[in-house]
This record gives sequence, C-alpha cells and structure tokens, in this order.
Amino acid sequence: MIEPFGYRKTIVIDDSGWGDLILGVVIGALELPAHRYMERRIPVAYFQPPLFEAREYLARTVAIVREVIRVVRADRATLFQVCSGYVLSAARRFLREEGYPVEDVEVTGELQERVERGFLRWCVEVGVPPDVLSPESGRNRFQALLGWVRENPRAREGLVKTGWRSWQARWRRVAYEGTGVVP
Repeated sequence: MIEPFGYRKTIVIDDSGWGDLILGVVIGALELPAHRYMERRIPVAYFQPPLFEAREYLARTVAIVREVIRVVRADRATLFQVCSGYVLSAARRFLREEGYPVEDVEVTGELQERVERGFLRWCVEVGVPPDVLSPESGRNRFQALLGWVRENPRAREGLVKTGWRSWQARWRRVAYEGTGVVP
C-alpha cells in the first residue's frame, strides 16, 4: 500500500480465519510508512454459543482497533484502510464515528501475507500438522481442517466455530461419522 497524499501515516487492517472451520480470527494492523506490524487474536469462544449469537466478535474487533489507535498514536491525520469483510464492519463504523478517515479496501501484499501466516501459526500451535495447511496438499483448507477434526472430533470440537449454523446442521454430523458417537 502507498501512503495517500495528505496523510501523515496510514494504518491498514486485515483479518484471517473468518471462513476457517477452527479457531477464531487473527486481526493484523500494519502502520505505514514505518511497516510496524501488530497482531491480535479473537479466541474461538467468540465463534461459539452464546458469544457468537450475540456477535460479540464485532465488539472484540473494536477493542483491538482501540488498542491499535493507542499503540500507533493515531490522530486525525491518520488514514485507516480496513478490509471490507464483515468481521471488521463494526471496527470501520467505530473509526468513522470517532472522526478518522476510513477507506474500505481489499487488502493484498505484505499485510495479507503476515495476517495469514499468523492464523496458520495459530493452527500449528493447537496441533494442526503443517502439511494439512499446505496449499500443496491439493485440498481446500476448510476440507483439510474438517478432515483433521474428524480424526478426533471429541477432542477437537472445542476448537471449532460451533456457532455456525452449517456446523450444527451438517458439518458436526460429518465430523462424527464413523466414530460411534451420536452427535
């Protein structure tokens, strides 16, 4: 991203993990032109009942953005370029209400790569083998993670975004097929 004319600095914010079966979401912020990076995690509990139904993850994104503002010492000459995805919608609204200039963007490049690596690192920390996450495996990541959960659904369901209707209606049954446990 290039620093837009008229702004002293730009903060670009992106997320990773929103569409993944397990864990929560990683939020990353990149301060330009310094290229300072900050990353925070929204735990999986925010994507499980009852927090998911209450959309508490949106409040958590706002709390993270408040921290970003404090850490980078943002002022009204700071432009925020925020990923246009839903999980950051409350953060974009908050920034606008606070008087910051905000652009909805599709994040690519350095920040997207760093946030994605942060989410993959989190997956490995909880025991997902790196080869399951590898694009070279030829499987899409959702199916690869579902396969990993299926290997031990009782132990791994606690890592799943169980608030999703699709988990409750379909994927939970698929995860437990052949285990002798009735979900």
